[in-house]
Amino acid sequence: MQLDDALRARYVRDGYLVFPSLFSATEIAPLCRETERLIEAARGKSESDDVHDLEDSHEPDGEPRVRRIKDPVQQFDLYRAFSRNDKLLSVVRFLIGDNVRFHNSKINIKAAGFGAAVEWHQDWAFYPHTNDAVLAVGIALQDLTESNGPLLVVPGSHRDQVYDHHTDGVFTGAIKASSVARESKRAVPLTGPAGSITIHHARTLHGSSLNRSGSPRPLLLISYAAADAWPLMGITEYESFNQKLVSGSECLVPRMESLPVRLPVPAARFQGSIYENQRGLKERAFSNN
Repeated sequence: MQLDDALRARYVRDGYLVFPSLFSATEIAPLCRETERLIEAARGKSESDDVHDLEDSHEPDGEPRVRRIKDPVQQFDLYRAFSRNDKLLSVVRFLIGDNVRFHNSKINIKAAGFGAAVEWHQDWAFYPHTNDAVLAVGIALQDLTESNGPLLVVPGSHRDQVYDHHTDGVFTGAIKASSVARESKRAVPLTGPAGSITIHHARTLHGSSLNRSGSPRPLLLISYAAADAWPLMGITEYESFNQKLVSGSECLVPRMESLPVRLPVPAARFQGSIYENQRGLKERAFSNN
């Protein structure tokens, strides 16, 4: 992996990068085993909770059908340690600077044959900051292929507008299909073997279709922000916020940039995850049938 000016320029231009096979099978094996354990732990559950976001087709007495493992970095030591992996953070630091704060995490499962779609959106709509040195890293726990619902990104869209993620005046965490019909035609899939990582800027337009393949697509997503990027929606408790620093030094002087922002209020009618938020969307680009 060569981190050089040409690579940084490509990220600035396109708003995404892929690093094929950054981690070996041995390095990600513990993550894969723990993810499988967590999926199995959903067996017998009748509704989503603080750990599991369940597919609509999940049945308590059937095989577990899990859309998402919620907040793995915050809830489980193995993922917390991985979020501070130096090989991973070396890429993050290269792109947003030495002072880095963990922001959030999830594992989107995309089970074979029915893994739910995620409608077009920009992460920036959920958590705008004082500047946009904010990105998400995806760690492929299994191969990302064109047929198993990989992340689709629109190159250069992070330098364009911030789209409206509201329906009937209420935040839904999704953009109606007609608003991005032209842009979505330029979307590219982020594919690679297990152990690859994807990176996308917080303002990059992205989504993913239903997994119709016979292969699952578990993707561990960890978001980071530069320490001088402060969330515009505020923080609830400073010490907890400060403990999310994973590299370098804390910054009490936010860097302010003039950027387009739409706040995620009024809150989505359906809470729990992006999948629930997006239930309020009336004009969809992807089908979950």
